[in-house]
Amino acid sequence: MLCVFDVNETLLDLAGLDDLFGSVTGHPDARREWFDLVIHNALALTAAGAYRPFGEIAAACLPPIAERYGRSATEDDQRELGRRMRRLPAHPDVAEALRRLRDAGHRVVTLTNSVGEFAEDQLRNSGLRDLVDTAYSADQAGRLKPAPEPYRLVLEDQGVAPSDAVLIAAHGWDITGAHHAGLKTAFVSRNGATPLPADAAPTISAPDLDTIATRLIEQP
Repeated sequence: MLCVFDVNETLLDLAGLDDLFGSVTGHPDARREWFDLVIHNALALTAAGAYRPFGEIAAACLPPIAERYGRSATEDDQRELGRRMRRLPAHPDVAEALRRLRDAGHRVVTLTNSVGEFAEDQLRNSGLRDLVDTAYSADQAGRLKPAPEPYRLVLEDQGVAPSDAVLIAAHGWDITGAHHAGLKTAFVSRNGATPLPADAAPTISAPDLDTIATRLIEQP
C-alpha cells in the first residue's frame, strides 16, 4: 500500500506557532483562527480555478488576524511565521508510526500544499525526512489540495492505482479530496477534529497515528 501523508497538523504540530501568535496578537489561540482563514482562502482560490503558493496565502492571512485583536502584523512578523513553520515539531506519535508502516512493507510519501523546498525543510527539521520515501508538493501540479490534480500527480509518479493508495490526514477537506480522486482515506481526529459530514466517511478513522498504522498493517 502507498501511504500518502498530509504534513501540517497531520505530521507536524502547529502548536509550535502559539508563542508567535501570542506575541503578534496577544492571544496564542489566535493561531487556530489564522489557520482556519488560511484554509478558507486556499479552498476559495482553488474552487475559483486560481492558484497561489500556500506560503503566500499563509503570510497574507496573518495581518487580518492581528487586526481582530487590535494589533498590526509587520512584514517581519510574516517572515518569522515562515521561519517558524519550517521548524515545526512532529507530533509524538508520528515517527514510530512511519517506521512501523515502512517495516511492514508499505511505501511512505508526503503530499502537502506547501512548495517543495519548504516541505523538504519541514521534514528535515522535524527529523522525519529519512522516514519518507518522497516528499510531494501540490505546487508541482499547480493546484492546491483538495483539487484532484495533486493526488493524481502522486499516483502517476508512484505508478500506483488509486485503490492501492491511502491518504492519511487530519483535515476533512483533504480526506474529501482524496476520496473523490479514488484513494482510500484515513482520518486522524487530532484535537477533536471531525470529517466533513456532507461527504462519505473515511475508510479508517482514529484519534492517533499509532492506531491508524495498526489498522493499515493488519488489513488484508
